[in-house]
Amino acid sequence: MSGLTIGDLATRTGLAVSAIRFYETHGIVHPVRNAGGHRRYGAHDLRRLSFAMIAQRLGLPLADIAAHMADLPVHKAPSKSDWARISTAMRADLNTRIAQLERLRDSLDGCIGCGCLSLEACALYNPGDARAAEGPGPRTLMTR
Repeated sequence: MSGLTIGDLATRTGLAVSAIRFYETHGIVHPVRNAGGHRRYGAHDLRRLSFAMIAQRLGLPLADIAAHMADLPVHKAPSKSDWARISTAMRADLNTRIAQLERLRDSLDGCIGCGCLSLEACALYNPGDARAAEGPGPRTLMTR
């Protein structure tokens, strides 16, 4: 049986062996076992791990990434249409995240260095915790 060892995969991806095993428990990669019980990975697992690493770096939760990857073929490289399906499914979430980041960027311009001289316009000011019933976090900033 050929294939990449977990050490090979770690070297190629820059991940620790323990991280690869972690991704395995979340269904990102699906190694096969050789006669000695050792994990063997295919070249397609490099793509799967790379995609997961990039998506996580962009702030997507691992559970969401794994859910999107659940329908990909397990022991072969995904096709262009497989990736297009994932892209379409992720697009709305990504657009929401982009809009949130843009709101944060635009709101921070007024916050940094203001010293809260204009509390009426402050997106973080919440006197008496009046917006607590709306949920945790900076509600005014999150809903703009």
